[in-house]
Amino acid sequence: MLRKTQFANDHYYHIYNRGVDKRKIFLENKHYYRFIQGLYEFNDLDVVTNVNWRLFNYGSPAPIVKKRKRLVEIICFCLMPSHFHLILKQLVENGISKFMHKLGTGYANYFNEVQDRTGSLFEGRYKSILIEEDRYFVHLSRYIHLNCIGLIEPKWKECGIKDWEKVNKFLERYRWSSYLDYVEKSNMPSLVNTDFILNYFGSKEKYRQFTSGWLHDDINYIKDLTLE
Repeated sequence: MLRKTQFANDHYYHIYNRGVDKRKIFLENKHYYRFIQGLYEFNDLDVVTNVNWRLFNYGSPAPIVKKRKRLVEIICFCLMPSHFHLILKQLVENGISKFMHKLGTGYANYFNEVQDRTGSLFEGRYKSILIEEDRYFVHLSRYIHLNCIGLIEPKWKECGIKDWEKVNKFLERYRWSSYLDYVEKSNMPSLVNTDFILNYFGSKEKYRQFTSGWLHDDINYIKDLTLE
């Protein structure tokens, strides 16, 4: 049973939320783009006042130039049609709470406006849990990066991955996660901090091999951190 998390600075947390009634919260590419912009823009102690948000220069290693007082470090993420996963490190007091409030409210307001809808978008308050050991941390990052393969292998968590060649090709093309920034393909380098995990493995290639080494039993190893 999940406890109410008390966020502490310099600690890492798995954060998860999904659409109310399991509805889709990302219907088009522009929705994913806007949420990703929110991950960057709302990660600021100051109020976001730029309503004409810049577009990310996706696929380029050039960082976005903006002076920020960051609330959190984003370690990894994966966006799926009906939900999202994050691993965050809190940098300032109440940083995660402030960040997630701005992110959730900002995206819900945007989505409701462009979809001409009203009411709650997310299934209540986001879920969160403290990650207390390095080995769980890296296994959880792999689980989060693999989460998107549910779009092509819906039973991968229960039955394992049947076609790794197909899965690896899919991962190499999936833009809505931080996986590509961990495996030699710059996707959103100004958004995520890959240092902790890559220093643990020693190289991007070793992390790629680790991700491709997922076994069916690994889900039992981290089941208390998956939040789904």
